[in-house]
Amino acid sequence: MNLSKILTGVAATAVGLTLMASSALAEKTIRIQSVLPTTADEVVMLKAFGDDVAALTNGSLKIEVLPAGAVVGPRDIMDAVDAGLVEGGFAWTHYWGGKHVAANLFGAPVAGAGVGLDNIAFLSWFQFGGGKELYDRLWDEMGVNVKGFMLQPVGPEALGWFPKPIASMDDFRKMRFRAPPGMVGAAYADVGVPAVAMGGGDILPALEKGTIDAAEWCCPKPDSVFGFQKVLKHYYLQGLHQVVVNADLYVNGDFYDGLSDTEKKALEVAANASLSKSMSYRIFENGKALKDLTDNHGVILEDTPADYFTEYMAAAKNALQAAADENEFFAEVWQSQKDFADIAVPFWAGAQASNANLGKAHADTLK
Repeated sequence: MNLSKILTGVAATAVGLTLMASSALAEKTIRIQSVLPTTADEVVMLKAFGDDVAALTNGSLKIEVLPAGAVVGPRDIMDAVDAGLVEGGFAWTHYWGGKHVAANLFGAPVAGAGVGLDNIAFLSWFQFGGGKELYDRLWDEMGVNVKGFMLQPVGPEALGWFPKPIASMDDFRKMRFRAPPGMVGAAYADVGVPAVAMGGGDILPALEKGTIDAAEWCCPKPDSVFGFQKVLKHYYLQGLHQVVVNADLYVNGDFYDGLSDTEKKALEVAANASLSKSMSYRIFENGKALKDLTDNHGVILEDTPADYFTEYMAAAKNALQAAADENEFFAEVWQSQKDFADIAVPFWAGAQASNANLGKAHADTLK
């Protein structure tokens, strides 16, 4: 056998193995522990975000979505990302209001921060009104080794599902009600509603067992995925509690620092795309789901009692002011939102009033 051919073959094999090893090392995966099961509507959009990241990096950075409970419990996701047990987490940032009260202003600014911020106006504040810079500071204020990406602004969320119509807040106060954690749920408790916080997957079993009487989660499509229509038939679309709510990605800070500039930019670009795509996706999907709920599942749309809006808004503003009095960073973020709202809301609310009237006129023709 020709020795030179053997050596050439060995060298070629070594080069090939080196290239394969280099390629394997270059590929990185963010395992994202979600607070939701893989069937949830939010996970559909999260996976689309992952597809964009992979495409923008030619596959060097990939996203793997793990279902709720795969590594840690939903309440431990932020700590798991901080410690590097998983590279990423997916949840609503107000879930971490116990770590820092200002998390509420980014995840779910109660009652539109008390100044009329809907999901689109909030996004304008976040991208152009100084919100992003404050958001990037949140993690240090919270004391976690995390890089955050806002992905899915949603809103306004439905008031929720009830076993029978509620004519006033007195009727509402008789219901044990699943509400979100944090400031949003606390405002319900302040107006006398027995609010109970629990994960999305726990709501339907709690309704079936009678542990709670009524519940909110999000909007027609996600609500229908969880199957609330199987138990409750009275649905109220108009609510103040989460006029805007944002689901975010949290990446371990050390892992993020180890990414290339291209991979970091890909996460940023894909996140910005997700902000728009998720709102567009939700409008159509919620429309289809609402039609299905009312046409095929006996769901009855109800009008929210007028006293809900006055009572809940008063409780929300009291909670916001109390938090601002106690926490300097919360006060800074809220002041930024108020300053933005003073400029943007008069225009946006005025424009939206005519749009809402036009939409309602069309919707009324379909009844």
